[in-house]
Amino acid sequence: MFTDLILVKPMTDYQTGSLVRTRGREWVVLPESGDDWLILRPLGGTDREIAGVYLPLESEDVAPARFDLPDPNRPGDFRSCRLLRDAVRLGFRSSAGPFRSFARLNVEARPYQLVPLLMALKLDPVRLLIADDVGIGKTIEAGLVVRELLDRGEAQRLAVLCPPHLAEQWQRELRDKFHIEAELVLSSTVGRLERHTAVGQSLFDLYPYVIVSTDYIKSSRRRDDFVRTCPNLVVVDEAHTCAYSVAARGRHLRHQLLQQLAARSDRHLILVTATPHSGDEGAFRSLLGLLKPEFLTLPDDLTGTSNERHRRRVAAHLVQRRRADVQDYMDADTPFPKREDAEETYSLTDGYKALFNTVLAYARERVQDDSGPHYRRRVRWWSALALLRSLASSPAAAAATLRTRSSTANTETGEEADAIGERSVLDLDDVEAGERLDVAPGADEGDERDDGDDGDDAGAKQASRPQRDRLLRMARRAEALCGPQQDAKLRKAIRLVKGLLKDGYHPILFCRFIPTAEYVADELRKALSSKVEVAAVTGRLPPKEREQRVEALGEHPQRVLVATDCLSEGINLQHHFDAVMHYDLSWNPTRHEQREGRADRYGQPSPTVRTLTYYGVDNQIDGLVLDVLLRKHRTIRTSLGISVPIPGNTSELVQALIHGLLLRGAPADPQQLSLFDVSDEAYQEIHTQWDNVAEREKRSRTMFAQRSIKVDEVAQEWRAVREAIGSALDVQRFLAEVMQVHGGAVARRNGSLQVQVPNKAPLREACGGLDTFHARFQLPVSGDQLHLTRTHPVVEGLAAYVLDTALDPLLEGVARRCGAIRTQAVQTRTTLLLVRMRYHIVISKGGDERALLAEECGLQAFTGAPSAAQWLSAQEAERLLDAQPAANITPQQATSFVSRVIEGFEHLRAPLNGAARKRGKELLEAHRRVRAAAKITGVRHDVRPHLPPDVLGIYVLLPA
Repeated sequence: MFTDLILVKPMTDYQTGSLVRTRGREWVVLPESGDDWLILRPLGGTDREIAGVYLPLESEDVAPARFDLPDPNRPGDFRSCRLLRDAVRLGFRSSAGPFRSFARLNVEARPYQLVPLLMALKLDPVRLLIADDVGIGKTIEAGLVVRELLDRGEAQRLAVLCPPHLAEQWQRELRDKFHIEAELVLSSTVGRLERHTAVGQSLFDLYPYVIVSTDYIKSSRRRDDFVRTCPNLVVVDEAHTCAYSVAARGRHLRHQLLQQLAARSDRHLILVTATPHSGDEGAFRSLLGLLKPEFLTLPDDLTGTSNERHRRRVAAHLVQRRRADVQDYMDADTPFPKREDAEETYSLTDGYKALFNTVLAYARERVQDDSGPHYRRRVRWWSALALLRSLASSPAAAAATLRTRSSTANTETGEEADAIGERSVLDLDDVEAGERLDVAPGADEGDERDDGDDGDDAGAKQASRPQRDRLLRMARRAEALCGPQQDAKLRKAIRLVKGLLKDGYHPILFCRFIPTAEYVADELRKALSSKVEVAAVTGRLPPKEREQRVEALGEHPQRVLVATDCLSEGINLQHHFDAVMHYDLSWNPTRHEQREGRADRYGQPSPTVRTLTYYGVDNQIDGLVLDVLLRKHRTIRTSLGISVPIPGNTSELVQALIHGLLLRGAPADPQQLSLFDVSDEAYQEIHTQWDNVAEREKRSRTMFAQRSIKVDEVAQEWRAVREAIGSALDVQRFLAEVMQVHGGAVARRNGSLQVQVPNKAPLREACGGLDTFHARFQLPVSGDQLHLTRTHPVVEGLAAYVLDTALDPLLEGVARRCGAIRTQAVQTRTTLLLVRMRYHIVISKGGDERALLAEECGLQAFTGAPSAAQWLSAQEAERLLDAQPAANITPQQATSFVSRVIEGFEHLRAPLNGAARKRGKELLEAHRRVRAAAKITGVRHDVRPHLPPDVLGIYVLLPA
């Protein structure tokens, strides 16, 4: 979007990176320029000031421009060179480093997060499966690849496919961290977006960057239009839900969609998931087949020397690492929190136990009733299961379920009843968009007729009066148990929450049903101090309002969040919460890991995250799930450092366990599975399979942890990036120095700065009107701190202020373009030149040609007079930036010394041009090195330095 429009007469062609003068200032020509347009950015300006010049119309002349040498009559002090260098370097958005994207990022990637990017740039097209563990930062890793491909011109449009509840988080991450403004394509937004399209135009033609609900777009009616107009860069989040699986019916349409997208051979495809395998070898192969069709026929077991060639082929496309693989990568410690796991138990009160036995007897009676057609028996099964699960959750959920019609009551087939029952009662990984899975599921079966009923459909949909009265009596008994006096689960939970708050934690309590979450939140408000803020977030709220409520709660010093599993995925909660309590056990071990992963992840400011598994010792339902599923899952995670899902169908195993409980009675020991429908042999077979899958997953993580990418290779590119655009330490030093030299105050503490902003209007404006703020420059960041990166508006504003005041003689600032000092850092007169180099990089492939602008700010230094200059190395020049004055020098003397350099500057032009050409060759080699795709043929690179380079500053250092 152009922020200004300048109309001028047609001119000669200007190359990318060249300088023009118009409207009283100098501009840099950008690559987007064409025959009729010049797209310009002010010299020293930001991307927000980009302007378009329409050449066929005349309004103002455009002329080639040269950058003037500094005015020797405006010398600065010893800080000028470093301030100006930092301002220019931090202001670059067209980086000359080996990665095009890094100058535009609002996040400083960890070294290990460069590995997927390096892998991607060795592929053409990019086909990558990022399968790192929960909390490592897969979104950032995928975003780095996306930003790089866009900035290299290898992709022009982007589509992110994700579950609908993750769409807004993706939109925020792309905007805040990668400066990509993407539109949401959801069932609720399509109407608005399509109003702006022309006849015959797809919204995917109109909007270059989109985030699309996978479930919305997968239907054949919408899919065909999307496949036809889909961008050539696609990211698929939660990709495991798109794998083909015979057991998961809901995945088939998603997989068909991805198959059609992957069929276009030049499309970049990035798959993101923390659970690529899930114990289903066929599903895993279907994901790999999206990357390369021949991966579908790979052997199931890739170990052994005979399969080394297969492993190498897959390893080029798959990265799969545990936290232990990345925590100390390249000696850069990544501060993942330490997890403290604990278990707490409760025992039912006499009243609750009596109701539990009554309900269990009722459920057993209903399940053992084999009368009627098959689908009515399935309705009775799901109604009984819903009732037991709700009763184990809370009396509030039990009462709501007893008073509510079963979600399966209106079904007409067993398959339909099973599909609805699974979604409403079990904890499935694979659910459709728009489904509220945390509502009370209902226990009124509606499968019997009133006495004397004539058999019409209306009568058939009503439960008999005796059965309804029985349900209502149990509902009233459940309601009487609400509150800490009769509800021991709630009573002890209140005590546990108080303990967490006393220890300084901010806990989240995860519940299965909305009535439970609201009930627990209400009771906590009554029991806790008025200083503690309690909020409930459930599926009643739309996703945006959930985020708003979480953010509002995060502003309170003491806070407790009670949530259903609508928050177990999507919204990262690590900035506000550091403890997780499973108030209700999930019947899916993976869901437990997802809950804990909301707080236990990279960026958590607390060094410790506490997790609490809470269950009833005399609650048969909790005992089954805990002993058979959750503890096994935790044992594997402790052993391997990763989560491994149960092989096969988790819901079938859970149903078999509960079925055994209802048909045979509660066992004395949940491990004695001979009392269940699942035999001892079947139980052992399940756990043997689970162990085998865990071992296979361990080998997979070892094979695809990308240790073949040498640490030295990553370190080389990492250093190049930091040198080209500045690191977090450079941002911190620059901010502190700007504030101090202009009269502000800075206090340093534990890697952060407490800043008092100077009383200068431009600086206050750059800081968003703040008088004071607390800044931190690396994650993790606590709630009261600003996370400042090089592209943050505060840093960008300060860099623009320093540069503008140095370049414009009418503005007063501390940084100046020239100066002279006496210092003990040199033994003979030494001149330090601050030089900006601009390059036009051309990449040709076939008939296509892409032009890239690259900019770099460097230092050149020489001893002696310009006519007899002895040039120093880059390292020696860099050290001179830290030179401190050792004796006074008058402004007149400084002007005289700088003038001598300017008078002899013609002697310096050839060496500076030579340095620009040499650096251009190094730059070209760096770009070739990181984009070394093995099968790219017919690609030609060229680099054209714009000569002479701009001399931003001349600083003379004299021996003391």
